[in-house]
Order: sequence, then C-alpha cells, then structure tokens
Amino acid sequence: MRYHGTVIRPPSEADSLILQVTYGCSHGACDFCGTYLDKPFRARPFAQIVEDVTGLPAHAKAAVNRVFLADGDAVILPQRRLLEILELLYRELPHVERVSAYATAQALLRKEVGQLAALRDQGLSLLYLGLESGDDGTLAAYNKGVTGSQQIEACDRAHAAGLALSLTTILGMAGERRSLEHARATGAALSRIDPAFIGVLSLMVVDGTPLAHRVRQGVFAVPGPWVMLRELRELIATIEVSGALFRSNHASNYLPVGGRLPEDKGRMLAALDGALKTPQMVSLRPESWRAL
Repeated sequence: MRYHGTVIRPPSEADSLILQVTYGCSHGACDFCGTYLDKPFRARPFAQIVEDVTGLPAHAKAAVNRVFLADGDAVILPQRRLLEILELLYRELPHVERVSAYATAQALLRKEVGQLAALRDQGLSLLYLGLESGDDGTLAAYNKGVTGSQQIEACDRAHAAGLALSLTTILGMAGERRSLEHARATGAALSRIDPAFIGVLSLMVVDGTPLAHRVRQGVFAVPGPWVMLRELRELIATIEVSGALFRSNHASNYLPVGGRLPEDKGRMLAALDGALKTPQMVSLRPESWRAL
C-alpha cells in the first residue's frame, strides 16, 4: 500500500486499512488546519488505487474488515469514481464489513440524497465530518467556507441517505470572550443534526497556518484550559440528541470526558462541575503532552 505525504485517520479507524483515494483536502483553507500543508488537493489516479488493492497478498485481503478512504475529503470525488472504488473493495476484500471516509459539508452539498444513498447501497456506511463550530462568526473567522445552516443541511442529506455520521468540534475557537456563544451554537447544531458519534478536540496552534500568524501578532489568544473546560460543560449541557457516543478523550484535550448522550449527560456535567469548583483537585493533561 503506497502513501503520499501526511496521512491521518480518525482514532476509531486504527485497525482499518487506510486507502488513499485523494490527496489533501478539497477545501484546504481552514485557518487552524495544518494537516495537508505538504500537498495540494488532487484525485489519486484510479489505476494506482486498483494496483494497491488488487496487489495485497491473499492473507492481508482476508484480514481486512474495515477500510477508511483518505485523505481529507474522499466524498468530493465524482460519483462514478466513488462507486468504482467501493465495488473494487467489496470484490477484492472478502471480509470487509465497513467502508468509511472523511467528508466536507461542501462535498455533501454537491451530491443529491439519491447519489449518497447509492454510495450507501454500494457499501459506504460512515462519514466523519469536522463541524468545528455551529457559530457562523466563528466559522467565518477560520475560513471554514460554510455556515452553520449549510453544515446542518449537508448532514441532513447524509442522514436521509442512511449514512451514519461522526462529527468533531473544537473547543477554544472563539477565544475567551465568545467561548460560551461558540459552545451553545455548536451544541444547538449537533442537536439539530443528531449524529451517532460526537468527538471534541481542543484548539492547538500549528506552525505555518494563518491561526499561528494571528497568535504571533497578538490578534488572537488561545483560551486556557479552564476556559475550555467551562466551554465543554456548556456544550454538553446544550446538546439534545436521541442517542450518541460522546468523547472528549482526544490527545489535544486537557481532561477526558465521555459517555452516551442523553443517558450519561448528568454524570458528565457533574464531573465537569466538580472539576471547575475544585480545580486544585484535578490533574489536567500537561501542555507538553497535548497533541493533534
């Protein structure tokens, strides 16, 4: 299996076969993101994809039960190409049970519900989407390229097609002054979307990004850990979903919190209230241990 440049995948795809079908991200302009600074977006030649999959040894093919399509936005590919890739995977990998991919809201909005349903019928089952925020001002400040309502519409299309969604948000994006507004708007967007999985990260500054430039210039200050924990508490309090696995155990976070919503909402809020009330009793992840 050949890879070009930086390749990332969600933590839950640690045991999946990672197959690059695109390079970089089709939007590639979010001010906080430095993931694909080493490569511009382009579709990977289909012949190479075929070679990598068909060229796997028989024992490796038999061991694969999950496949993740990289890089940052596989869904942006033309419909015919995506269907060809899915057909290839299920033909060549006899025990594959799930194919998943990153998706941007922009890519989902370019496809009709019927097209997304066709991808589901061909074996695509789970999409990971970086919501980041539900607050329009915050999204615009980071050049996300979509509004909160557009992200909700994109996710509604995926849900209508029968695709499961795993959404990520980022604490600290709005700074300290608008921290709670960001949390409430994001919680409201997540409530409207009602995803199966919610993951929370905390803002980190990556060298070479516009965000890093703003921080150096003193235009923006990343909130401290206790501001982010207060924001996390507000986010959880705002979320009203039918059933979602909630995790803030990413390496960027200062304090891991997790459970199922709505069942564990009270327990998570109580844990955060206790931490905020008696910070001297809490061991936060040291700054040097935080990572993306």
